[in-house]
Amino acid sequence: MSTHASDGALYASRRARVLDALAPDGVMILPAAPELRLGRDLELRYQPDPDLYYLTGYTEPEAVAVLAPFRSEAPFTLFVRPRDPERELWTGPRGGTEAALAVFGADEAYPIGELPERLPAIIAEASTVYFRLGTGRDDVESLVRTCLIRAQRGRQREGRGPRTLVDPGAILDDMRLIKDAHEIALLRDAARITAEAFREAAPRIRAGAGEWEIEAALDAAFRKRGASGPAFPTIVAAGANATVLHYTDNTATLEAGQLLLIDAGARYRMYCGDVSRTFPVSGAFSPEQRDVYDVVLAAHDAAIAQVRPGSTIEQVHEAALRTALAALVDLGVFRGTVDELLEKKEEYRAFLPHRTSHWLGLDVHDVGDYETAGQHRRLVPGMVLTVEPGIYFPASHDAVPATLRGTGIRIEDDVLVTPSGHEVLTAALPAAAEEMEAMVRG
Repeated sequence: MSTHASDGALYASRRARVLDALAPDGVMILPAAPELRLGRDLELRYQPDPDLYYLTGYTEPEAVAVLAPFRSEAPFTLFVRPRDPERELWTGPRGGTEAALAVFGADEAYPIGELPERLPAIIAEASTVYFRLGTGRDDVESLVRTCLIRAQRGRQREGRGPRTLVDPGAILDDMRLIKDAHEIALLRDAARITAEAFREAAPRIRAGAGEWEIEAALDAAFRKRGASGPAFPTIVAAGANATVLHYTDNTATLEAGQLLLIDAGARYRMYCGDVSRTFPVSGAFSPEQRDVYDVVLAAHDAAIAQVRPGSTIEQVHEAALRTALAALVDLGVFRGTVDELLEKKEEYRAFLPHRTSHWLGLDVHDVGDYETAGQHRRLVPGMVLTVEPGIYFPASHDAVPATLRGTGIRIEDDVLVTPSGHEVLTAALPAAAEEMEAMVRG
C-alpha cells in the first residue's frame, strides 16, 4: 500500500466534481487494473489504473471504487483486498478496509469478496451506470453485466433501475485533460528527471556500446532521482532501427557514423515524462545528417511556437509539417510547393508518418478527445502535450540519397499551455545540433 496522505483533500475534491456530474442517480464503477503474470506464477510489477488513482490515490490491485450520489450517507465506497498476513509475507503490506476508510477517505469499505453481494443493490438504484468494458477485469465486468440484466428485467414493474451504460471517460477524460496545479508540479518533476537522465546517459553513447547499455543508464538515472522507472518501454534505436517508430528491442551495437534516437521518459508519482533526442554516435553529425537534423529542429520550433490558448493541436501539427516539407523541398527530397505536397499525403507519409503531438499526464498517451463536435479542440491553460516531429528515411527507399538511407531523427519536448502562451517543461535538455554533439563528447 502506498499513498500521499496530504493529497487526500485533492482526491476528495475530484470525487466531489464527479458526484455532481453523476447526480442525481448515476453510478460510476472503477476497478483497479488487473495484475499481470508471466507463466504460471511470476507476478510483474503492478501498475495502477489511472482513473482509479486520479479519484482516490489508491494503488493496490483488486480494488473497486463505487461513486453513487444517491447514497447520501455513503457516496464513496471502496472494495479492497483484506489484510492477510500470509500473503503480505510474500507481496508486502496491505491497507485493508481500515486504510480505505482512514487514509483514502472512503465512506464505506468492504472486502473485495463482498462485491457480488453488495453491488447489485447499488446498481438497481441507478438510471445510468458508468463502467468501462474491456479493462481486463473480467470478474468485475461479468458481475456488472449480470447486475444490469437483472435490474433491467425488473425495471418495468419496479419503476427503477439502469437504462444506460456509459464509459467513465465521458466525465473523467475532460477532467484529466486540464491539469491542476498539483498535477503540473508532478509533471514538472517528471520532466526534470527525464532531462537529467538524458544528460547523464549521453556520454555513454559511443561506437561499440550496446543500445541496452544506454537504456540501463537511463533507467538507473530515473530511479536514483525518485522515479518509479520508465513511463513506457524505452526506445534506444541506432541507425536503421530508428525508422521503426516504436522499436524497443534495444539489442543492437552502436556503430561509428550512425545516429542514435532515444525516446524515453520517467514516471514520477504516476505522472509521465516523454522526450526524444537524436545523437551522433561519433560525436559529430555528418553534413548530410546535420541538414536533416536542422529540418526536424526547425519543425519542432515552429510547432512549439503555435502552442497557446485558442490554438489547436491540428495547427501545431500543420506548423511542423509545413516547415518540414518546405525544408525537404530545399534539400531536393521532394519537388513542388508545400501546398501541392499537402495534397499528396501518401507521398510524404513514407518520411513523415506520424502526427506531431499527443496529450501527456497519468498516461503517456493521455486521455482527451482531439476533436469535439466535429471541430478541432482548442488549447486551454492546463493542457500538457508533446511536440515531436520526426523524419525517417527507410533503408530501402531509392529516392533517398544513399548516405541518408536508414536514418531516423525525432526531437520531442513536453509543453504546458499557460494563460500567456506555453512553457516547455523539458527545456533544460537542449536540442540544438551542437549541444547534442557536446553531450556525447561529455
